[in-house]
Amino acid sequence: MTLHIASWNINGIKARIDTLLAWLEAEKPDIAALQEIKSIDENFPKEQIEQLGYHVYTHGQKSFNGVALLSKFPLEDISRGLPGDEHDLQARLIEARAITENGAMRIIGIYLPNGNPVDTDKFPYKLSWMDRLHNYVKQALEEEEPLIIVGDYNIIPTENDVHDPKAWWGDALFRPESQEKFRAFKNLGLTDAFETSDGRPHQYTFWDYQAGAWQKNNGIRIDHILMSPEATDLFENCWIDKEIRGQDKPSDHVPICANFNL
Repeated sequence: MTLHIASWNINGIKARIDTLLAWLEAEKPDIAALQEIKSIDENFPKEQIEQLGYHVYTHGQKSFNGVALLSKFPLEDISRGLPGDEHDLQARLIEARAITENGAMRIIGIYLPNGNPVDTDKFPYKLSWMDRLHNYVKQALEEEEPLIIVGDYNIIPTENDVHDPKAWWGDALFRPESQEKFRAFKNLGLTDAFETSDGRPHQYTFWDYQAGAWQKNNGIRIDHILMSPEATDLFENCWIDKEIRGQDKPSDHVPICANFNL
């Protein structure tokens, strides 16, 4: 069977629910990881999504952050939050195992901190969060199972992933410290699904709302699907669902999708 997985920072479930429902009906992902739902669990519109045949799992937070997993079949071993700092209450990670008749896939959905402004405590928090994610995934890889880590990483990996490197250089998304930690994370043995499937430069997943960024294609690639070696063995293809950015009341991000052959 083909397992169709998608990741999308929807920038607020309340503002984007109609767009999300239409996209789910059209795209029909088996599992969709959402970021920035900006909703507590009790206020998330589960019923509307469940009517489309999805099971809904959320890790919400009022007004900020928040992640979710939507799945065509029940998920197991649900966990919420990134270990390593008991004082960190931000809702940025949700994890589960998808069990199908053909095999299993473990999925970690993340919303990695933005880190701006860099001269505040937000940037050290970003780097610390990346360290914790590194340690967590390093341990998870020891299970030697198909594992994917998907979501809004808030990292521009290279100059090929940004429309104007000079304009972005020094931003928390495009600093040496951030990029170095991202490379170290990938060097755990993870493969970038989009790079493997497409690899063309200047393919983006985010366009700012301001200054006509979408119309000018002034974007950045910060939403990623990274795969363990076992998941890479099952990998078929990956693509960016770009056109949805041109619809009414869009998110500033677009979905990134991948297929796996279980």
